[in-house]
Amino acid sequence: MILVLKTGMSREKVDALCTFLQKTFGVQTNPIYGAQTTIVGLVGDTQSIEVESMEMLDEVERVMKVQEPYKRANRKFHPDNTIVRVGDAEFGGNKIVVCAGPCSVESEEQMIDIAESVKASGATLLRGGAFKPRTSPYAFQGLKAEGLMYLKRARNRTGLPVVSEITNPSQLELFMEFVDVVQVGARNMQNFELLKELGRINKPILLKRGFSNSIEELLMSAEYIMSGGNTQVILCERGIRTFETATRNTLDISAVPILKSRTHLPVVIDPSHAGGMAWLVEPLSKAAVAVGADGLIIEVHNDPKHALSDGQQSLTPEAFDELMKHLAPVAQAVGRTI
Repeated sequence: MILVLKTGMSREKVDALCTFLQKTFGVQTNPIYGAQTTIVGLVGDTQSIEVESMEMLDEVERVMKVQEPYKRANRKFHPDNTIVRVGDAEFGGNKIVVCAGPCSVESEEQMIDIAESVKASGATLLRGGAFKPRTSPYAFQGLKAEGLMYLKRARNRTGLPVVSEITNPSQLELFMEFVDVVQVGARNMQNFELLKELGRINKPILLKRGFSNSIEELLMSAEYIMSGGNTQVILCERGIRTFETATRNTLDISAVPILKSRTHLPVVIDPSHAGGMAWLVEPLSKAAVAVGADGLIIEVHNDPKHALSDGQQSLTPEAFDELMKHLAPVAQAVGRTI
């Protein structure tokens, strides 16, 4: 349920109204202050609250029912776009954020070399996997804590904030120290115990859509994080599993405008995992920028043929530099920068 308040309502009156609603109806309140209008979202058991009783309150202009099961992630609750700030980057702002780096951290020298290269090409965040959930138990599983240390050293050298994937709540203490944006991979999108823990921290979360999950399920996973108090959620479309075998996954490009209409959270695209082939990264990235994505997360490796994971979809630093040049006019065409 959403209460649209009358214009000119002071924050003191809004706070008093929220306290009254919490005590009287046992709901949580989420006030949003807009340029012209203030709204208060009610979360909890709102089915028993009569719309008419809310409309009778002096502070209330009108009442709207929210039918969707996700509340805090809902654009109706928060009409303005949420901007998630990471260092100098703003997910959801006018400038498209680009995260770049290898699928897996392999050595300190590799991470520093790639970090310096992608920064020179225009990337604003450094990605790299230290804990790698793999389909095969015999595949490279990552350097774990050692990998996080290499990411930190690359951050110290270049100033690029770090994005890395968490796979277990037990790793949270390490991530709080070494990582700037905690990534939840596709396999863990519905690991609800992990999402609950991430809801309690004050750190941005990059939430990837699962292989076979709907858009509503993605938003419900975001709701798990936000219900714990952490509203710094970035949604990521990385391709879904379909009958098509020509690509690794099928990039659901329509997910971007749909998500932007349903939620206020920023949306990024992972063209590397979607296509699964390096030559597909550029056209998919251009499509993502054109359709309104707030960012890209791209795999870059200095020696893709010998990468320990996902070399076939990784760009060389030289190819990434060319990609950034080619994306600039696309961003300009839709009124943005990159």
